[in-house]
Amino acid sequence: MSTVNVFVISPDVHAEKRYDLHTTIAQLKSKLELVTGIPARSQVLTVHRTDDDDQPLATLSEDDRPLGYYSVVSGQFIKVQDTNPSASMSGRFTDVSQVEKFELTKEEYEKRQDTVKAYKEKHKMGRFAPKSEETAAPSADDIASQMPIGSRCEVVADNGVTKHRGTIRFVGETEFGNKTGVWIGVEYDDHYGKNDGSVEGKRYFTCPPNKGAFVRPKRVTVGDFPPEELNLDDEDEEL
Repeated sequence: MSTVNVFVISPDVHAEKRYDLHTTIAQLKSKLELVTGIPARSQVLTVHRTDDDDQPLATLSEDDRPLGYYSVVSGQFIKVQDTNPSASMSGRFTDVSQVEKFELTKEEYEKRQDTVKAYKEKHKMGRFAPKSEETAAPSADDIASQMPIGSRCEVVADNGVTKHRGTIRFVGETEFGNKTGVWIGVEYDDHYGKNDGSVEGKRYFTCPPNKGAFVRPKRVTVGDFPPEELNLDDEDEEL
């Protein structure tokens, strides 16, 4: 395959992009300038396995080298760092350090009648609802009946926008960390996962490395989701 789908991350951008592996790093920086607003001359590009991985797999430092030289594959993350923020718009839409904040003391907040808390209290919602009206959390069996193992599904990513397709391989409670409750084990169609179905030495299901993930049921939609086919004609389409 001569193209890859990667995630581009900068102070203001988190987007999925498609690039030709024959694109030189200099050409890639020019494309990323339009996406991130960071001038090509100020960019430092690093490749990562996940968005929170601090250890880069590679630094795209040679402008005349093609993207494929660095063994970039679909599902990886390209982080764009700005070496000269003062010369670009980078970070200006997310930096709120200079914004004057409106603050209330707890006592002042409690007295106001135009707050979310006052609305919920008036209409007996949330923690103000009568105990008899509280709805118990669905059990693992309830969720499993709605999301059977083997079902095709679509999962909303951490950014709340990107969606990935796969197959449900596990439904139930787990033993990793202090994260209680029901989890859905998904085998993604592509390498968007973080494991092979096992976490902290315990196996919940089996799949190829970096295709497995555990997500909460609210992020999963079951349906007729066939494996996606890439549209290679639209190189820079943001998904």
